[in-house]
Amino acid sequence: MRSRFTFASAVRAGLVLSLLTGCATTCQTYYNGETQCGLASWYGREQQGKLTADGERFDQHELTAAHRHLPFGTIVRVTNRANGASVEVRINDRGPFGDGDRVIDLSSAAADVLQMKRAGIVAVEIEIIRLGSPGRRSAG
Repeated sequence: MRSRFTFASAVRAGLVLSLLTGCATTCQTYYNGETQCGLASWYGREQQGKLTADGERFDQHELTAAHRHLPFGTIVRVTNRANGASVEVRINDRGPFGDGDRVIDLSSAAADVLQMKRAGIVAVEIEIIRLGSPGRRSAG
């Protein structure tokens, strides 16, 4: 009986420690003018009308994007590093997920401006223009 209690306690302690460690690695402070480089992808018709993480309906014709951590409502300038085209988008969703090199998912309209639809994924630089409010959710 005692060995089960010790094992269960160790498992619980490990879970708590991993959760605390995970928070320490994902919590970050951002500031206006900060830049980030990585890959961008885009999404459109398949998500049209679905709810974003911000609570609003996705519109592929709006200049919006998904980022893993930036506060909702943040405005960023995304520049295609291959051709110099840039666009300002508002963060209203979370992602991209699954590929550590992708740092932002753009709406179809933003992908058009960056001339990246044929390539699908391009190298970009993201610059924070104006931070949104943490915890902000759209009235959607």
